Amino acid sequence: MKKLTDHITFRHGATLNNRLVQAPMLTNSGKDEMVSQDTLDYYAARSQSAGMVIVEYTSVRKNGGPSRSWADDREQLAIYDDRFKPGMAKIAKALKKDGNKAILQLVHSGREANYAHKLGRTAEVPSKMDFPWINYPLHELTDEEVHQVVKDFGAATKRAIDCGFDGVEIHGANHYLIQQFFSAYSNHRTDNWGGNLEKRMNFPLAIVKEVMSVVKAHAPKDFIVGYRISPEEIHQTVGYTWHESTQLIKAITDNYDLDYIHLSLPQYDAKPQDSEKTFAELFQPTIGTDAKEIIVGNVMSEEDAEEALKLTDLVAMARATLIDPEIGLKISQGRGDEIVREISPEQVKKSHLTPGLVNLFSDPQMEPHLPGRESIYALHENGSLNKDVLKNGTSSSFNLDKFKK
Repeated sequence: MKKLTDHITFRHGATLNNRLVQAPMLTNSGKDEMVSQDTLDYYAARSQSAGMVIVEYTSVRKNGGPSRSWADDREQLAIYDDRFKPGMAKIAKALKKDGNKAILQLVHSGREANYAHKLGRTAEVPSKMDFPWINYPLHELTDEEVHQVVKDFGAATKRAIDCGFDGVEIHGANHYLIQQFFSAYSNHRTDNWGGNLEKRMNFPLAIVKEVMSVVKAHAPKDFIVGYRISPEEIHQTVGYTWHESTQLIKAITDNYDLDYIHLSLPQYDAKPQDSEKTFAELFQPTIGTDAKEIIVGNVMSEEDAEEALKLTDLVAMARATLIDPEIGLKISQGRGDEIVREISPEQVKKSHLTPGLVNLFSDPQMEPHLPGRESIYALHENGSLNKDVLKNGTSSSFNLDKFKK
């Protein structure tokens, strides 16, 4: 029977100390897209949150971010230039200090690079079209630029290797550029990069090929490579369903020896409308036995993780690690009863939440929320979340110094 405390070995030899993963989460802590002291403090505190920690989505291209930034000192991180390497190397070292694995998630945010316009950049998309919620310019990538984006993922992978990360995760989920290319809703191209399903798979497949090529040429043999995918894109429009996304994963796993596939889910046991099986179960035959499956989604306790493990190989936790950065260590040591389950001003200090995360999760309207959030409402900037923060990137000063002493 599978246990959360099992040691797990990936196909290329890397071994995790347990079946727990910290899911990638934006920390809103970058200064000019570079690692700040708040960033380092946050990750250093999470060196024992799980057997493998996936660092937040990091831009591989200048026009590929930032997204969802609030101010110039609360930006998404980047690795599109060598100047970002020293800070990233510090993150990798901090996360690895207790023997757990550090993975860097690589992304191009595409149309979601809403802060790019404020920095004088242009968000890049597969097809220029009207998105009702977007009020900034979009640039449709040319064929030459698409090829360059593919190379940018490879260059970012090489930098991650140089920085000492144990692996990379290709971010093909959550409505960012790779998913935008795969989606029939956002990809209206008629060239090699769009049209029918096969052509819409060409961009993600090209990125996987490039990343694997760089890894085989420059990385240690046990370097970990994963791919994250949203199983479906169904809103008022349908970009794709699980029937199509499993075909993409089959094409990836049939041609490239990835270590894992990571399903981005709102709930770990979520099911599609047309099946009694969970997404985790539906993807297993496609993923096969050589690659591992990771699922995430509202895993807030040891009990949740044990239930989720019945469906998968590895269980990713997100908000639970924000509250208690030692949750993985406590589970591994049989101290589950000591896990902190609610946020508080005291726990804000102990867990080294960044000012950006504090402001986000102290908002009474934030969903999904942190249990115990009422206790930190007083830490919220201006008392309520100003919608212009996300829309225009404006923010007044917010000081957590008195809570860090």
